[in-house]
Amino acid sequence: MATAKRVEIVILCFALACCCVNAGPRVRPIAGPDIYKGQNIAKDSLAPGEKIVNVMNFGAIPDGEFDSTQAFMDGWRAACKSPGQNRLLIPQGRFLVSSMFFAGPCMSPKPITVQVVGTVLATTDISEYENGEWLMFEDIAGLKLIGGGTFDGQGQDSWTQTEDCEKSGSTCVRNPSSLYFNKVTNGVIQNIKSVNSKGFHVFVTNCANMRLRRIGITAPDTSPNTDGIHISHSINVKLSKCNIRTGDDCVSMIQGVNNVTINRVNCGPGHGISIGSLGKYQNELEVRGVRVLNCTFSGTDNGLRIKTWPDKYPGAASDITFSDISMLNVKRPIIIDQEYQCSPANCQKKPSLVKVSNIAFTNVRGTTISPIAVDLRCSKQFPCQNIKISNIYLKHASSPISTRCANIKPVYIGMQQPPPC
Repeated sequence: MATAKRVEIVILCFALACCCVNAGPRVRPIAGPDIYKGQNIAKDSLAPGEKIVNVMNFGAIPDGEFDSTQAFMDGWRAACKSPGQNRLLIPQGRFLVSSMFFAGPCMSPKPITVQVVGTVLATTDISEYENGEWLMFEDIAGLKLIGGGTFDGQGQDSWTQTEDCEKSGSTCVRNPSSLYFNKVTNGVIQNIKSVNSKGFHVFVTNCANMRLRRIGITAPDTSPNTDGIHISHSINVKLSKCNIRTGDDCVSMIQGVNNVTINRVNCGPGHGISIGSLGKYQNELEVRGVRVLNCTFSGTDNGLRIKTWPDKYPGAASDITFSDISMLNVKRPIIIDQEYQCSPANCQKKPSLVKVSNIAFTNVRGTTISPIAVDLRCSKQFPCQNIKISNIYLKHASSPISTRCANIKPVYIGMQQPPPC
């Protein structure tokens, strides 16, 4: 009896230990070597001995009606799990595919290539997406997704069922993302298009050394929660030469993002480029080292935005620069909002616990449709630190514009239009 009791105690302690481990904070992935550094990744050619694995050889039918999910899975398995260098080819045509995994690790000695030439269509029955996303690339060391093809999420019907996760609690269920990358290292996502996603177009999480180039993203400005590119818990991510027109943030970054560069992105319509919302959950990792440069915003609801929740949890955002930005009729060009989802005129909630520091807005020019063009509302408990505003020139077509500040002492350099607060 004593032995049985001792075993029960040991089992209970083990269970408690596992529970505590699982309840701990998430960590960023380890970046490791960047295998593409110094390479011309714009050029694609077959590697010596590389074999082409065509999904049509596994039963895929390019008529837009036949369910080719199993053929895609079989083709991926043949390309990824076979020795040697293989390339999965989705040729011309329209292929209907439901939720599926492109799961690694792969056996290829070099990054595996998925070449999409045709159009991949998502099935429209939302109940089929038990895994939460549409096309999921996971546990892959070295991936190229290229080819000029299109991923059509066919999300129009699902938008009527969308839940606003910003306003809901932790039980909120997002609509499926179209392209979901989890635990991918050394990835190149290049020269593809995403249209009418059910949820996010592209979701990058727990990834390292990722390059997203020449991606075209399109959805109506009324499509809810259709963020263009969403990044979390990832390190060394580069976005460049992307055109994003959607119903939510063109690019959104939340906790755990480190060393992200966004260069030459055209945004609009949409909700701009956002960091946050932060401070919604316990044990959030800091956002650090984000550079947004040479970007253009046209008709967006926001421009450059950092947003944190009041009356919630600690967090941090630091070492963030926005530079050489063009605005055309943008509603709120520059925003630090630490009273997110709370009335700026009369927010009665406790101050945000997120610390915002070392932020620079430099060379931001163009037009706005808002009377307040620069809106800097920081936490009363943790005022923003070391915020630099340099060479801002924004104008309204017919009315004077202003700056609003709270709990912040910005350092102003050069031209300031609107005038400093």
